[in-house]
Amino acid sequence: MPDTETTIETVSGPDAVTNNTPTDAKNGTADTENASADCGTQVDALIADIQNLNDKYLRLAAELENTRRRSALDCESAARNRAMSVAGHFLPVMDAIAAALTHNADDAGIQSMARAMESAFAQVGIVKIDSVGQPLNPQFHNAIQVMDAPADMTPCPAANTIISEMQAGYMFGDSVLRPAMVIVSK
Repeated sequence: MPDTETTIETVSGPDAVTNNTPTDAKNGTADTENASADCGTQVDALIADIQNLNDKYLRLAAELENTRRRSALDCESAARNRAMSVAGHFLPVMDAIAAALTHNADDAGIQSMARAMESAFAQVGIVKIDSVGQPLNPQFHNAIQVMDAPADMTPCPAANTIISEMQAGYMFGDSVLRPAMVIVSK
C-alpha cells in the first residue's frame, strides 16, 4: 500500500469547525510522537511528585519518632528531678537521726529510726557516699578543712586523704545528691 495523506473533518454541533489535520495512513493517528512525549513528561512529573511526597512523609515520620523519644526522655528527666528534690528534703531528717545517734548511741528508738531511713533510702536508690579513709574526690567530697592527721591515727594517712566526715554525702543513682563535707589530711 502506498503512503497517502488524508484530511479528517470533525463536526460537533451547530457551529462546527473543520479540522484539516494530516494523519498517517499506516496507523491512523495524528502526531503520535508528540502525544507519547507529553505522556512521558506527565509520567515523569507524577513520579517526581510521588518521590517528593514520599520524602516528605519519611521526614515527618522521623520527626515524629524523634519528638516521641525526646518527650519520653523529658518525662524521665522530670521524674528523676522530682525524685531527687523529694529525696533532698529527707536528708536533713537523716542528718538529725545521725546526730541523735552520736549523742545517744544506745537508744533503741533512734537506732530503729536510723535503720528505717537507711532502708527507705536504699529502696529508692539513695546511697551514702563512703568518705573516711578515701582520697579526696571533688566530685563526691567538699573539703571544709585541711589539717595534720592525729598522732594516734595508724597508719598515718597520705596527703589529701579524708580523716573525718562532718556531714554525710549521698548519691541518687549515678548523680550526687549532696557531696560529703569532710576534713582532709595535709
